[in-house]
Amino acid sequence: MVLIRDEKIIDQQGRINQKLLQQMLDQGVSRLLGEEDPLQAWKKLIKPSDIVGIKSNEWSPLPTPEELERAIQQRILDAGVPRGNVSIDDRGVLDDKVFRSSTALINVRPLRTHFWSGVGGCIKNYIMFTRTPWLYHGDSCSPLASIWNKSIVRGKTRLNILSLIRTQFYSRGAHHFDRRYISEYKGLLMGKDPVALDAVGVRLLQRQRIAHFGEDRPLDTQPIHILAADQKYKLGVSDLNRIEIVKLGWMEGSLI
Repeated sequence: MVLIRDEKIIDQQGRINQKLLQQMLDQGVSRLLGEEDPLQAWKKLIKPSDIVGIKSNEWSPLPTPEELERAIQQRILDAGVPRGNVSIDDRGVLDDKVFRSSTALINVRPLRTHFWSGVGGCIKNYIMFTRTPWLYHGDSCSPLASIWNKSIVRGKTRLNILSLIRTQFYSRGAHHFDRRYISEYKGLLMGKDPVALDAVGVRLLQRQRIAHFGEDRPLDTQPIHILAADQKYKLGVSDLNRIEIVKLGWMEGSLI
């Protein structure tokens, strides 16, 4: 996986710099795919014949940044996919004609704590691919990875991106949001393995809590679904000792 950060990605007015974000995305994908040219890297991920769903996250206090959605969409179009074969959606994916006939998915969302699953990350982001998401909330959302085996999803995910531009490292209760617990981390974490990304994300949020509180404050729920995704559902690797992180750009206070 690749971690890339830029200290200038957020300006003094709190706005995300679209041009810099596009550069960060391009650099990260190029390094991940082993290509110098960003477009060639994207062409390794996406073919002109693909029908591509960009699975975003619209939770209003901390949604996937529109700037990041646009940057991903632009590169998919640049790779030759017709505009009509690309869609960005979250809660409406099951009724979206592009997602229903998709051949490729890009999974992108912010990293944050979550009342039911402990952490909202790449694995959790696919819960909208079922019409009964509440059925996956039991046992700390441990069955979440089973959604990745549904036909609308299985084998289609080409890239997972955790937006670390802003993260929420602490919360209490359902839908809790408090700006005191938002970190402007100014980064992107991207890779092929959603389990590995989430495992690294859990460690980052833990270290952000320690940095903020001077200790690790317990969450409402422990993110056991990540270990289950590895050991039970074989979706990816959760052992941090087996995960390699390539770091690009500004790394002051990276914590991982």
